[in-house]
Amino acid sequence: MSQPTPGDVHVNGPLTNISIAFMQNASNFIADRVFPNIPVTKQSDLYFLYDRGFFNRDEMEERAPGTESAGGGYEISTDPYFARVYAFHHDIPDQRRANADAPLQPDTEATNLVSHKALIKRETLWTGKYFSTGIWGTDLTGITGTPVPGTSFLKWSDANSTPIEDIRAAKTSVLENTGFEPNILVLGQKVADALVDHPDIVDRIKYGQSSGNQAVIEMSDLEALFKIPRILVMKAIVNSAAEGVANLHGFIGGSNALLAYSTPAPGIMTPTAGYTFSWTGFLGAGALGSRIRRFRQEKIQSDRVEIDMAFDQKLIAAELGFFFSAAI
Repeated sequence: MSQPTPGDVHVNGPLTNISIAFMQNASNFIADRVFPNIPVTKQSDLYFLYDRGFFNRDEMEERAPGTESAGGGYEISTDPYFARVYAFHHDIPDQRRANADAPLQPDTEATNLVSHKALIKRETLWTGKYFSTGIWGTDLTGITGTPVPGTSFLKWSDANSTPIEDIRAAKTSVLENTGFEPNILVLGQKVADALVDHPDIVDRIKYGQSSGNQAVIEMSDLEALFKIPRILVMKAIVNSAAEGVANLHGFIGGSNALLAYSTPAPGIMTPTAGYTFSWTGFLGAGALGSRIRRFRQEKIQSDRVEIDMAFDQKLIAAELGFFFSAAI
């Protein structure tokens, strides 16, 4: 594994007020903003599941004098979570620390590096857990030909497509099946770009803006148009190339979209599409189950900065989600 050498951190006549690092903004990552985070003290445990069918039946009957009321019940099952531990470290050799020029702060840089790796891991794991086909109650795939109802839709990058109607129909489908209306829409960056330029959306929104001005569409406009309280855009990128090979960057979220119900108030009998269980009992870990340590590696004469992260992203109710793959 390559590391900066003393020559990498000592530059003749450096511009002491300039230091550029290609670090992504933390707001680009959405993994901890879609579904509620549940701090847990144990690495593994059980949570309760209620069968919604028992709650949605019409079973109340007229009661005649002197007779018992109609009655019924409900079933409860359990499902486990297990907070796996992920880790990454960066070593700061004594020689590099001693030779570093004033603008360079090895400890801060190491902390930023390992923290950034944690954000990328959390985002990529979230994508695999929730932002793919074969996971949710309904999957539709974007195509360029004639869509098949219940299976596909016309890609939203096509001017003849109907994203407003598609999303409205998906909301209605989830509501009819569960009694809960989706309240969050997650979009890949390129999908968001296609939607704000779609002629149907531009036409709908421009009439509500000042006349004579070109329509400028924000996510808040889409939230109002789709009647969805929150829309999140997956802006984070990942380099999928191995070290030593030419960089290959791409958006982690790809060209997909997820419509789901995410409870604003987690509780025992509160439906939600997903939860993240973060192991806060992991020897001083914070609310997201992560901790950063700095300790000595005397054998290699280095200080090690290491991050641990323990969590489990769980699908709770597949029927509370509706997935659009290959949307553009």
